[in-house]
Amino acid sequence: MEVLSLSLISGNAIQAQFIQLLQQSPSSLHGAAELAAAQSQTSNNLNLPSVQSSSPASPTSAPPSSSSSSSSSLPDVFQKVENSVVQITSTKSNPNAMIILNGGPQTRRGTALGSGFVYDSQGHIVTNYHVIDGATRADVTFTDGNTYSANVVGKDPNADIAILQITSDFSQEKVKPLPLANSAAVRPGEQVIAIGNPFGLSGTITTGIVSAKGRLLPNTDTGFSIPDMIQTDAPINPGNSGGPLLNSRGEVIAMNTAIFSSTGVYSGVGFAIPSNAIAKEVSLLIKNGSYAHPWIGISGGKITPDLIRAMSLPANYKGVLVASVQPGSPADTAGLKGLTTQNNVNFNDNSGGDDGNSGSVTSPSQIGDIITAVDGHPVSQIDNLINYVESQKNVGDNIKLTVNRNGQTMDLTATLQARPNTISQTQQDQQQEQSPGLGSIPELPRIPGFPHLPPLLP
Repeated sequence: MEVLSLSLISGNAIQAQFIQLLQQSPSSLHGAAELAAAQSQTSNNLNLPSVQSSSPASPTSAPPSSSSSSSSSLPDVFQKVENSVVQITSTKSNPNAMIILNGGPQTRRGTALGSGFVYDSQGHIVTNYHVIDGATRADVTFTDGNTYSANVVGKDPNADIAILQITSDFSQEKVKPLPLANSAAVRPGEQVIAIGNPFGLSGTITTGIVSAKGRLLPNTDTGFSIPDMIQTDAPINPGNSGGPLLNSRGEVIAMNTAIFSSTGVYSGVGFAIPSNAIAKEVSLLIKNGSYAHPWIGISGGKITPDLIRAMSLPANYKGVLVASVQPGSPADTAGLKGLTTQNNVNFNDNSGGDDGNSGSVTSPSQIGDIITAVDGHPVSQIDNLINYVESQKNVGDNIKLTVNRNGQTMDLTATLQARPNTISQTQQDQQQEQSPGLGSIPELPRIPGFPHLPPLLP
């Protein structure tokens, strides 16, 4: 077991610890369903068509890759986009909230600093939800120092996306919306550029590469995971939250969101929400103020070698072992079966899925369904299933799950519902009541199937 720190990188001193299961005993069936929401291995992403969006800033056609002969030098890219990247200052309802400024935590009447970028000519700004969490208004500052008032018009805590709209006259800025590239075409190893306001230092540019794609990032606020994240080694720090991650043509491929760090600052591993996810949501967030995520209602994990041997499955058999099925969920209605628990032999692997739960297993007869394909596309781990549902499906759509049940293959059809809220008001109140500081942190009530998560610092 190893403890890592997942830091949201807005300018407040918010951190959350989570425990990641790195190794399991190869001789035990207790590892039948691994923690998918926190795993750091490269996802075997489905080879699926990219998601197209009707939003004005989304790409009209998918380029073969995110780089081309038309790429510009770093100074040229920065000069091209710097006036379209803004600093966001929001005042939160919690008076004990803190910010990090010039490397040190400071209390500033519940103020949080973050970044954002211009989405359209109507003054819509894209940023992270955690930058404006608890606020209804914010100040937007451009690189020339001019500041404008903005309202929060849309927010999605599950995906950590929020939309602001400038309410005062900003015509003198002459800014251009940043175009969204096709993030599905991005390849590991491509050069990327991060622009934002780390530690309140406006207009900062850093560069690196795409380290990996398809990461599944736990969202400690909601209990669900943010799928298909882009991993980068471009230096990003507190205050970079909501800022764009750009390709060499100055197009947005992702939005900088979180870092893995034991100190709360850059350690070479950052995560960004892909532009295709942003493109799918933004127009609906502007129109409706919220976004409904499609939901199946299962937890699960990869098939372990022990389980393959115990069930006499072919070598290297791939699929998602269903650990639990949420009562009344689409999976439950479709007849999906999870692990049984009558003998109460616990395997403490914190199996994760779109709805986490842990279970028990003592013999192959107690094993739940194994999902081997979704809508005809093979799956090997829960990441594949979550990424597919998020990118290709909407609430009300049908999804076909091909499952192996005790050696027999069958197809089950589920009708996707809107994702429920898993964080109770009591848990939210407990988070708000924590006093500021960077010392020991009391634990939150356990979210079923997820690792023990401490509360956010206020």
